[in-house]
Amino acid sequence: MEIWPGKPYPLGSTFDGSGVNFAVFSEVAEMVELCLIDDDGGEQRVPMTEVDGYVWHCYIPQLQPGQRYGFRVHGPYDPAAGNRCNPAKLLLDPYAKAIDGQIRNDESLFSYRFEDPSEFNDEDSLGATMLSVVINPYFDWGHDRPPRREYHDTIIYEAHVKGLTMTHPEVPEGIRGTYAGIAHPAVVAHLKQLGVTAIELLPVHQFIQDTSLQEKGLKNYWGYNTIGFLAPHNEYSASGTRGQQVTEFKSMVKALHEADIEVILDVVYNHTAEGNHMGPTLAFRGLDNNAYYRLVSDDLASYYDTTGTGNSLLMRNPHVLQLIMDSLRYWVTEMHVDGFRFDLAATLARQFHEVDKLSAFFDLIQQDPIVSQVKLIAEPWDVGDGGYHVGNFPPLWTEWNGKYRDTVRDFWRGEPATLGEFASRLTGSSDLYAHSARKPIASINFVIAHDGFTLRDLVSYNEKHNEANGEGNNDGESHNRSWNCGVEGPTDDTAVNELRARQQRNMLTTMLISQGVPMLAHGDELGRTQLGNNNGYCQDNEITWVDWQLTPDQRELLDFTSRLTALRAAHPVFRRRRFFKGDASHGGTSDLGDIQWFTAHGSVMDDDDWASGYAKTLSVFLNGHAIASPDQRGRMVVDDDFLLLFNAHHDVIDFTMPPEDYAVEWEVVLDTSQPTPAEHRTWEALSVNPVPGRTVVVLRSSATTEEPSPGVATPLTAASGPSVAASGAPDPATHPRMPSASGTSAGAPTGARPDPLA
Repeated sequence: MEIWPGKPYPLGSTFDGSGVNFAVFSEVAEMVELCLIDDDGGEQRVPMTEVDGYVWHCYIPQLQPGQRYGFRVHGPYDPAAGNRCNPAKLLLDPYAKAIDGQIRNDESLFSYRFEDPSEFNDEDSLGATMLSVVINPYFDWGHDRPPRREYHDTIIYEAHVKGLTMTHPEVPEGIRGTYAGIAHPAVVAHLKQLGVTAIELLPVHQFIQDTSLQEKGLKNYWGYNTIGFLAPHNEYSASGTRGQQVTEFKSMVKALHEADIEVILDVVYNHTAEGNHMGPTLAFRGLDNNAYYRLVSDDLASYYDTTGTGNSLLMRNPHVLQLIMDSLRYWVTEMHVDGFRFDLAATLARQFHEVDKLSAFFDLIQQDPIVSQVKLIAEPWDVGDGGYHVGNFPPLWTEWNGKYRDTVRDFWRGEPATLGEFASRLTGSSDLYAHSARKPIASINFVIAHDGFTLRDLVSYNEKHNEANGEGNNDGESHNRSWNCGVEGPTDDTAVNELRARQQRNMLTTMLISQGVPMLAHGDELGRTQLGNNNGYCQDNEITWVDWQLTPDQRELLDFTSRLTALRAAHPVFRRRRFFKGDASHGGTSDLGDIQWFTAHGSVMDDDDWASGYAKTLSVFLNGHAIASPDQRGRMVVDDDFLLLFNAHHDVIDFTMPPEDYAVEWEVVLDTSQPTPAEHRTWEALSVNPVPGRTVVVLRSSATTEEPSPGVATPLTAASGPSVAASGAPDPATHPRMPSASGTSAGAPTGARPDPLA
């Protein structure tokens, strides 16, 4: 075999059509061996004699894609000094673009003996560990183009590759639970019917099956146990052919892009699957433990952990930062994904101890011409000290808004809370984001995510039921802000089931008419249940898979959710790019007329109303003629006016409609007390109308014929509609006056539209 010097960049294995270049970083290594593994498991070791800037490299001509390989690192094994080199352990390439196999629960993976952890273990791990694979990078993308949908037009669908497709009757059995299954026309058609614009996949970076779970007969289902940051998870490949997972993943992205659906990846750059000091030696630990991991400063044998998984990556090491940035760029440029959701993102900001939004990681993201242009979503917390940072990420980022989740859950289950908190969440959470020049799109609004109850379980269980996880029901969150509507778990009580269905519709409606970016969890549109399990991380079975055998009630919920997403898509008044003006604690109410809040009696909310901790009813007027931001061509965006009625009380409440200044007549377009579209109804100004308990009613007043059609952007010219001032806001000279606080407008004609600038 010929061995050429090769190059130190790019890192990993790179096939150029004539051979393969290998490059791997290790500052602590005294010698590195490239190990080529044949189909029978035989090993050929190749010393890597070239090293530049701590990168060991070589080039082997005529080597082909599909070749399996690993590294053995010779160097100090001194845990007390933070060094854990062990050449008996065959190591994965951190830059491997495909990985073959899974680990076995075998003592050879560990650098100590189980019976005596102080005894060094030099047993060879080949045969028990995973292997890196050289890939063919070439793929026919055809005319693939990223949808590049604006955030304010985005509806995210959080999904699991396997769980979404595993039981789908229209997906061929051989591709269920795979990338090919996601790309199947039946699944794509469901996403299109649902009206989502982006699918956010739970981790697809190569992860391991934890040995502790294997001992219990369970599996790592969610995948938050990454070992390969550039490799698609091999168990989601339909073919099972070595390296084919890369091609299948690309084909999935291409199919979703053809349907105008973006692909966002849930990524885990805060830790690796090697765990704490008692974990296996699979890659980073054996390559350069001190460089890759945060160690306890006065106890280098231990790991500083802010993730709850045993270790945290060392975010101040340039090689760690390089790995993360190279990984992100690879998934954008080579795999064509459209964005990332960063698990426990607060850990990524910990260069030292504190979470710092000015850390090197955020600096690198900000200046990167590729990564900075895709969707970047933070889970803005970790489990370390001071780790909760909702609202504190830089302007380029959006965030999972945990406060939105908690507020909406509390409102609909009847917990005492201020209406100002609920109003702020409904209007984009300006109290969290406006201070740092951010916009409503900074808030990823969700009520349900993968970790916790499903939507159906949220309204069916007061307590978690995680017995199947084998941890005595001690795992998972105990404070879920859930309410079982009177009975714990499944019931034949018609009244309870009707209330549960209505509560699901209430929370879906609230989320999809809120300002910000809504996120659905897969199966919630179908009434999916996990039977009260709120921590399905280890349940790779029917507990967590979506059941596609739908009852009539589930089909009703799917149709209802589709109508909701269509309503949002049709009306930019629900998708504002800028915050409402005014005090966030008072719902953003100001004298600009873009929004107004009323009590159920029809009076404008006053300070006492806002301060009440027990009020469960309110209505909000959204002015479709006061959308301050123009469209992409600089044209004024004009929409219908909407009136949203919220009744979280258990009983029927009479709502008084606002005076004619707001609208002469309102059309009922959605009523959560009715799962299917009701007969046409209109409510007149100042009329009193009963709203059933625990119900949202959405009413619309269509734009007048003298003004642009609803949702249609109009050129900013005097001849084509309302004139626009230099600021881009409507000219007050061409708009009637805003109603006074009493609900009437001095000097304004009857039926006048509120003036957004008065």
